Amino acid sequence: MSQRHFTPALFRFLRELAAENTRDWFNANKDRYIRDLKEPSLNFIVDFGLPLQKISPHFRADPRPVGGSLFRIYRDVRFSKDKSPYKTHAGLHFRHEAGKTAYTPGFYLHLEPGQSFVGVGIWRPDNPTLKMIRDAIVADPAAWKKAIGGKTFTRRYRVTGDSLKRPPKGYDPDHPLIEILKLKDFTALAPITQKEITAAGFIDEFADLCQAGGPLVRFICRALGQAY
Repeated sequence: MSQRHFTPALFRFLRELAAENTRDWFNANKDRYIRDLKEPSLNFIVDFGLPLQKISPHFRADPRPVGGSLFRIYRDVRFSKDKSPYKTHAGLHFRHEAGKTAYTPGFYLHLEPGQSFVGVGIWRPDNPTLKMIRDAIVADPAAWKKAIGGKTFTRRYRVTGDSLKRPPKGYDPDHPLIEILKLKDFTALAPITQKEITAAGFIDEFADLCQAGGPLVRFICRALGQAY
């Protein structure tokens, strides 16, 4: 597709939101939020539906304004010392059909001035889910290495995530993949630039990056007994 979904206006809005981040400012600029961020993101989600089906038929591009693939701009500040009411980035998550929340395997697009990226994998899974992934790595370390070791994957992605300080209980602290087993997130990130995002045809580049990150998502799905 040659369509351009995102423009520099999205990043201008986010930079100004980061500088102000008050309800008064946001309400005064809500038309910009809708025009420059929300509507382009929902259009992107709709248009990504077909490319996503070609990557895997088990992931969903959900254009609902609430509860769909576009994360809310409003922060949950109930348990945070930072009471800033708004996120200073846009997040689009294309999750597995078996999951109802963000804590499920998926493909992610993060739009933030100077810090944009494509993410694949699973973020903040619960303990039973973590155990299933760790057990799959222990049972077949060659499959894990293959999932993250391909040239296409390693050219763009870096496996990352928060990690335990000590080996998880029940796992050999001398295991050759112990640093991987200590991870609390099983994600990989590929940095992208504002120039890439605002170019015509970015949706095709995003699809290519999701395809390139597919081996990690496939491994996680298999570990969880989910189709890919």
